[in-house]
Amino acid sequence: MSLKALALNATLKTSPDKEPSSTGRMLALVAEALAGEKVESTTIRLADFNVLPGVTSDQGPTDDWPKIRRMILEANILIIGTPIWMGQPSSVAKRALERMDAFLSETDDKGRMVSYGRVAAVAVVGNEDGAHHVSAELYQALNDVGFTIPANAVAYWVGEAMGSTNFVDLDAVPDNVAKAVKMLARNTAHLARLLNENEYPGQG
Repeated sequence: MSLKALALNATLKTSPDKEPSSTGRMLALVAEALAGEKVESTTIRLADFNVLPGVTSDQGPTDDWPKIRRMILEANILIIGTPIWMGQPSSVAKRALERMDAFLSETDDKGRMVSYGRVAAVAVVGNEDGAHHVSAELYQALNDVGFTIPANAVAYWVGEAMGSTNFVDLDAVPDNVAKAVKMLARNTAHLARLLNENEYPGQG
């Protein structure tokens, strides 16, 4: 079975900035590992889109969220990649999660959210401690809106406190990061296949 993954790069940098993104580098590693699990990946930078604030699936004609929502629901796997800012996921990541709050009321006749049966994982980069805190916030939010979290579904890198080296600046990917990325891909693809073949039962 062919699986599809969508990665949301929640860097604060837009593509026209032409600045390398540490989050982008991490997501590229995840995409490569997923390809080894026969998963086709697409990555988009949320900052390139006009995602309006709100908690509905469509905030009007200038809102780009509906097309992103469609891509999320067409995928089996959702990856949220975020930098750490002030010990938190980026504001861009939080806005995407707020928009997915609409899934709570978008259910079928068995009470299953439109996101049910989809698997989510997290990628985090930053120059301070906080990767566990950030992944915990994202895990809870993603689970609240109907996604299933596999075992060890996070890959992260954090640099020296108060340091100036970013993940994108490293000459080589640390072995522990590479191992975490492969485990994320392996477990995420495995669970996505299981859920695709056996959906949640729902009510009644």
